[in-house]
Amino acid sequence: MFLSEPAREALRKSQNIGILTGAGISAESGIPTFRAKDGLWSKFKPEELANIQAFMRNPKLVWEWYQYRRNIITEAEPNLGHHALAQWEQQHDNFTLITQNVDGLHARAGSQNIVELHGNILRNRCLTCGNVSEIEEVNFKGTVPLCTCGGMLRPDVVWFGEMLPPEALNAAFSAAENADIFLSVGTSALVHPAASLPEIAKSSGAFLFEINLEPTPLTPYADAFLEGPSGEILPKLLTQWQTERTK
Repeated sequence: MFLSEPAREALRKSQNIGILTGAGISAESGIPTFRAKDGLWSKFKPEELANIQAFMRNPKLVWEWYQYRRNIITEAEPNLGHHALAQWEQQHDNFTLITQNVDGLHARAGSQNIVELHGNILRNRCLTCGNVSEIEEVNFKGTVPLCTCGGMLRPDVVWFGEMLPPEALNAAFSAAENADIFLSVGTSALVHPAASLPEIAKSSGAFLFEINLEPTPLTPYADAFLEGPSGEILPKLLTQWQTERTK
């Protein structure tokens, strides 16, 4: 993989690494985008299901949609891009992985310092007491699952009209501000506030890599645009980083 000398130097000198991943990296594991086009759910717009009003109006319908998505996700496997990021973190002390994805594939690949901006579809949260539980603790069989306190459980994801978790958002902004290299991987660079993170990193002095199948609105601002599947590029970039660090 060809990298410019400034890009190689940035890898060589990197102390704080920030990563932002989006739907592109999960698509390489066979997870369809949020807006499914097939089957029963093609009749619904995500906005009609992923909001608190829809849930309170028809929680069973919303749960059926999320169970459909969970089934797809639990059958998927982390790809080489996920594994490369996990290996990178294991070899570097200051490494923060920020993701817009809710599928938990980064954790399954072995990443640990993960900031989940939009929550995690494999967790549940009680509307009444706020308790968070894992998917294994709920057996959804067509009825709305309940918390031990009796309150209705919902998927622990950020719905339309809801604020991002403040703790996650603050951690993401901090990682962007302190990074000296920042990777934007498989994101459209359109969904805010996540889309502002690469810009914050660059304005704070980071060398900005963009990895994507095609150019995005972020591309003109990137210091290095690496076009192609993240599952191919990230392992090569990790190898290049390892090489540069030995010089």
